[in-house]
Amino acid sequence: MKNSVIFGLIIGVLSGLWLFIMHWTGNDITTARVSPYEYISIIIPLIGLFFGVKNFRDGELKGQMGFLEALVQSFKILLFGGIVAGFAGVVYINYVDSVNNFQSFSGRLFGALLVGVIEAFAVSLLLTTRSNKVD
Repeated sequence: MKNSVIFGLIIGVLSGLWLFIMHWTGNDITTARVSPYEYISIIIPLIGLFFGVKNFRDGELKGQMGFLEALVQSFKILLFGGIVAGFAGVVYINYVDSVNNFQSFSGRLFGALLVGVIEAFAVSLLLTTRSNKVD
């Protein structure tokens, strides 16, 4: 659990920082238009998941990990990262850009959820070392 909290916090803090960086650089993230720079944020959970699951596999499981173990660990990491990033989003909506922008932000939040699930499957497939045969 310690591994998922650490890497979840890393993903959440970096995602929250990215939200504020996008605001400070002048990109309006509250409209329906998506700037090309926003797509760079896909890299944050991908790298965090990869190193988090790899650390879990090499440290706690001694190099042997099945797909389901990797997927569960990925979802734990994403859960903690989502909580922190969601908190940063609420702070952003309430204090930084306080216009009526909940609909645009919730659409981006759903997109981030979808991207996170796809990345969790990809990282789990990539880092699985033990195959389980179903006969």
